[in-house]
Amino acid sequence: MLDKKITFDRFIRMLIGVAVCAAIIYLINYLSGVLLPFVVAVVIAYMIYPIVKFFQYKARLRYRTLAIIVTLVLVAAATTAVVTFVVPPLIDEAVHVKNLIAEELASNGASGAVPDFVSKFIADNIDANKVNEFFSEENLAKGVNAIMPKLWTILSQSLSIVFGIVTVFMIVLYVYFILLDYETLENGWIKIVPPRYRRFASGLVDDLQAGMNRYFRGQGLVALTVGVLSAIGFLIIDFPLAIGLGLLVGILTLVPYLKVIALAPAALLAVVKAAETGQNFWIVLVSVIAVFAVVQVIEDSIIVPRVMGRLMGLNPALILLSLSVWGALMGIIGMIIALPMTTLIMSYYKRFVIDHERIVKEE
Repeated sequence: MLDKKITFDRFIRMLIGVAVCAAIIYLINYLSGVLLPFVVAVVIAYMIYPIVKFFQYKARLRYRTLAIIVTLVLVAAATTAVVTFVVPPLIDEAVHVKNLIAEELASNGASGAVPDFVSKFIADNIDANKVNEFFSEENLAKGVNAIMPKLWTILSQSLSIVFGIVTVFMIVLYVYFILLDYETLENGWIKIVPPRYRRFASGLVDDLQAGMNRYFRGQGLVALTVGVLSAIGFLIIDFPLAIGLGLLVGILTLVPYLKVIALAPAALLAVVKAAETGQNFWIVLVSVIAVFAVVQVIEDSIIVPRVMGRLMGLNPALILLSLSVWGALMGIIGMIIALPMTTLIMSYYKRFVIDHERIVKEE
């Protein structure tokens, strides 16, 4: 423990610090509608800054503005392509799978391709009405609304289209101006910190940057690669909802070891394929597990060593806890800043508490 007594003055300062933190959280919640576009813009700018650097310094585009515009156009084109060519087939496939699940539940395993105990387990634990409700167009629309609220507002609510366009325009402007002075913002913030605290603050920010490089850029790239490889593998074995399941695996990969959850829907889809095609259920299930295994081997032996190196990050349990806590405190803004704030707190604890304790003991 630290050799510092808790005096009345120190106790009052601690209370003031807690009150200030609570006030900041309340203020962020109160201004969340205004702050959300800016926070989203900061995350986007952070993610695509390496692409801007590539175009400016590697592709030798002379002006930063031109590099930013080219990057934004490429990102917009990629997003449009995904929305146009991936989302509609995905919805159609989801509806098709819903119909197949309903038929399997109605037939009670009459096809014979699915083992009796599997059919009985599905019949006892899955409600056909809830499956139909879950895959209904209304609920699919609600899901898109929950994932991409601003985009869905522009697409589905004509009365709010002006506000949606203004919000998107504001985000683009924020991204542009942040990228325009990215180096100045990245290197100049230290000047607003009092000189006596600059070394300590610089160390904290270095730890924060290392953590964010891992979890926003590094882990994001790993998740994207794993998602694409998984989708390709599922397409090769002609698996239902191949792209959707691949996307799910990629999203779950953002939190290490969490993609094992995808095995449950994969097993259900294996039942669907066996019932539809008449193939042996166990062969279908083994082929799905083989895809998971091959992608896992590629991830562990090639992708992670090349992308992540030997950097150590937060424990997966701590990631889930931080997302839950910050999300409960500040909503969607809290979930966006959860990992940076948790990394910052851990860095502060390591540098200020543990290191200080070690120095006191050595003295």
